[in-house]
Amino acid sequence: MREAVEGAWHALTGARPGPFELTGTEDVLPGPYRVAAAATASVAAATLAAGEMLKLRDIEPGVVTADARHAAAAFHSEQLLRVDGAAAESVWAPLSGNYRTADGWVRLHCNYPRHEAAVCWGLGVPGSREVVTKAVAGRGSREVEHAVVSAGGAAAELRSPEDWAAHPQGSAVASLPLVDLAPIGEAPKRTLFYSDRPLGGVRVLELTHVLAGPVAGRVLAAHGADVLHIGAAHLPRVEALVRDTGQGKRSAFVALDTEGGRARLKKLIARADVLVQSFRPGALERIGFGPAELASLRPGLVIADLSAYGWEGPWARRRGFDSLVQMSNGIAFSAEGPSPLPVQALDHATGWLAAAAVMTALRHQVTDGGTWRARLSLAGTGRWLDSLGRKDPAAADVDYGDLLEEADSGYGRLTRVRMAGGLPGAEPHWDFGTRVPGVDKPTWNP
Repeated sequence: MREAVEGAWHALTGARPGPFELTGTEDVLPGPYRVAAAATASVAAATLAAGEMLKLRDIEPGVVTADARHAAAAFHSEQLLRVDGAAAESVWAPLSGNYRTADGWVRLHCNYPRHEAAVCWGLGVPGSREVVTKAVAGRGSREVEHAVVSAGGAAAELRSPEDWAAHPQGSAVASLPLVDLAPIGEAPKRTLFYSDRPLGGVRVLELTHVLAGPVAGRVLAAHGADVLHIGAAHLPRVEALVRDTGQGKRSAFVALDTEGGRARLKKLIARADVLVQSFRPGALERIGFGPAELASLRPGLVIADLSAYGWEGPWARRRGFDSLVQMSNGIAFSAEGPSPLPVQALDHATGWLAAAAVMTALRHQVTDGGTWRARLSLAGTGRWLDSLGRKDPAAADVDYGDLLEEADSGYGRLTRVRMAGGLPGAEPHWDFGTRVPGVDKPTWNP
């Protein structure tokens, strides 16, 4: 696991990490992939990056720690969350899932009404699991994938690792770094306001949904950032994920499909320090918020762009989710059918690594100036996970009870996974529980 941490840190910084200690073993999660190692390394990388921010404040961070069992708990925090003692409902819609085709398997993602409608439109069937199953069974996997994606939906054929390596998008992902971090414009050096926390006084604007982006914002909030999540009242949400990933964040609605909403967003960006966004590649650019416009609007901004399949190649603009990327890139491949990871590891790891990249970029902004952009993808994270090798698939019986804590929230009393990663100089924590979406004004705190 130390090698995994050092590899992740080198991808972020090109250097070796400061002192850190790891505890626990990898058998806390089942399966052949080294998910626990990736989880531990992601948590360690973000915590190390927070420690570097502390140094800029003349605070000694101490020896960073990361525990494999705690990291594993953090990687399925949405499954462990309780609201007033009750477990969350399933995050999957009735039509979402794996389907047997005439020549293999395909996964359909129908968690949002527009994606379910695209499946029905693309396949020419009503929204019934039984009817969809029958329609898919008579077609080839690639035909189904193409029909659904062409209709504006989200689907993925189950490919083998060899098929993915030979695919143009697999080749494109293989050519990209785990984290692409670079300046994209000039700006003066940042002055940090006094705080005893790594990100105290740092304003983070979060334009994200589902899991990877919200996890990044949740990590930044735990290290003291003022995180403002922007959503829209008319857009559907997976409430179970919102309740879990909203820890320590404020939440407001802005209608980006209106002129007034876009004007409001410009005002927020002009006073932000960080923008984390997981819109489909090109979506923000189409409404006037591309990288060049952002750099002009807020010189010195740190931008984190998260995507499914990377920023190069024929699928660069394709919508995707963790479960779909696992199908496409061969991680879920087995002779018996789809065999997914035990947790949504690509989402969680990408979120933690994105938070680490944001803090690394902030450190550069303080020491060197400039406007910085970080790019990460679920497919890139999957390639990194695959590169870590394999382990014994057996897993121990794990109890996470001592890693849980309670907090009040807009939904009731939460039982949640405590923030992972140890930083003696300023232990990470959330200042408050999840707020109901849209309850806050779309403004920055004084």
